[in-house]
Amino acid sequence: MAPMLHDWDNFYITTGAASASLIGLLFVVVTLGAGLSSSDAIIGARAFLTPTLVHFGSVLLLSLAALAPFASPWPTAGILCLCGLSGLAYLTTVIAARRKIEFVALSWADWIPYGGVPALANACLIVGAAGLVAEQSFAPTVIAGATTLFLICGVYGAWDLTLWIVVGGSKR
Repeated sequence: MAPMLHDWDNFYITTGAASASLIGLLFVVVTLGAGLSSSDAIIGARAFLTPTLVHFGSVLLLSLAALAPFASPWPTAGILCLCGLSGLAYLTTVIAARRKIEFVALSWADWIPYGGVPALANACLIVGAAGLVAEQSFAPTVIAGATTLFLICGVYGAWDLTLWIVVGGSKR
C-alpha cells in the first residue's frame, strides 16, 4: 500500500467488496432481462450496461491498487493515472454511443450522472495520482472521492438499467 494511503485500508476494503457484490447483482439483473431480444434493446443494454459494469470494475481495480503492498507511490499513481486517462477516453465513446440511441431520450439532467460525474471522477484520479507522487496531503481524499463517485455512478446506472428492464418487461 502506498504510504499515504495506509490509513484508508478500511475504506478500500469496503468499497472493493461493495463493488464486487454489485457486479454480481448486475449479472442477476442482466439475467432477468435476458428476454430482451430486439436489436434496439440490445444496443440500449450495451450503451448502459457496459459503462455501469466499468464503473463497478473501476472501483474494484482502484481498491486493489490502493491496497497493493507497493514500496513506493509510483506504481499506484501509475495505475490511477492510466485508469483516469483511459476512463476519459472510454467516456467519449460511451457518450457517442448513448447519443445514437433513438428510443432513449436523455434529458440534460441525465447527462450529469452519465457524463459529468464520470468525467469528474476520472479527472480526480489523474489529480490524485499526481498528488500521490508529489506527496500532497490532498491526494488520498481526492482518490477516495473518485472511488466514491464511480461507485455512485455504478449504482445510478444499475438502478436505471433495472427500471428499464422492469418497465420493458411489463410491456412484453
